Amino acid sequence: MSDTTASLRRKINSANDLQSVVRTMKALAASSISQYEKSVDALSDYYRTVELGLNVCFRESEPAAPAIQRKGKTNADTIGAIVFGSDQGLVGQFNEVVANYTIKTLAVLPGKPKVWVVGERMHARLADAGQPLMGLFTVPNSVKAITPLVGLILMESEMLHRQSEVTEIHLFYNRPTSGGGYTPASQRLLPLDEQWRRKLTELPWPTGNLPEVMVGGAKTLGALIREYLFVSLFRACAESLASENASRLAAMQRADKKIDELLEDLNGEFHRLRQSGIDEELFDVISGFEALSGK
Repeated sequence: MSDTTASLRRKINSANDLQSVVRTMKALAASSISQYEKSVDALSDYYRTVELGLNVCFRESEPAAPAIQRKGKTNADTIGAIVFGSDQGLVGQFNEVVANYTIKTLAVLPGKPKVWVVGERMHARLADAGQPLMGLFTVPNSVKAITPLVGLILMESEMLHRQSEVTEIHLFYNRPTSGGGYTPASQRLLPLDEQWRRKLTELPWPTGNLPEVMVGGAKTLGALIREYLFVSLFRACAESLASENASRLAAMQRADKKIDELLEDLNGEFHRLRQSGIDEELFDVISGFEALSGK
């Protein structure tokens, strides 16, 4: 059934309304990216500082193994995973990319997985994939809201690890890349064992002047470990949010372009149909005039 000018006008109005929503979401995503990218940049420098502080503590002595570790792995060990996704849609392949990466990574780790998810959309995606989901956290809506989330995750993860319910905890999230893209990434958060200590000890010091811990080495080490755990989770969440908004911005740009193309087609069809109607009316007028003149 061919369209009428009235139906085409309704389609054009609907497309214009949709484009207004898309452009609003595009503007919100663009403004959100800035705050998260600034947070990621600041965290990168701070994370490096914390790592270097731990490097100094471990170089000066052979401390007892950090409290947040567990020995005696068995084949029945449980691997905990914290996966960062989104609560909202319209983010392209954002959730699918990190979900597929998480599933593949957990499949090769030696242990039974238990998964905690940040984001309802990610939760639904992993549930459909048959992953053993243990909990769901709400995605923060600003940089300030990240800290309470990190506190909740830290309390739950450390409690489970101390109670030997999980032997390792891994973070999975999307990390921003140059050009407005993102790529899936992971980090082992716990345990803080010999492998972790050795990795930090091997970090090269950036200058020729080696520092030393003046007083309270054990207290300094404990404070740095707490900061290491906090900033690791905070950075993962901030990078995920920056990637989410970058993905949403790209999706809205594609949608805006498609709506422009649709409006061009609809307006062209509307003008052709209206011109056709005008031509028919003129033809009727001329025909009637000729018929009257013939009399």
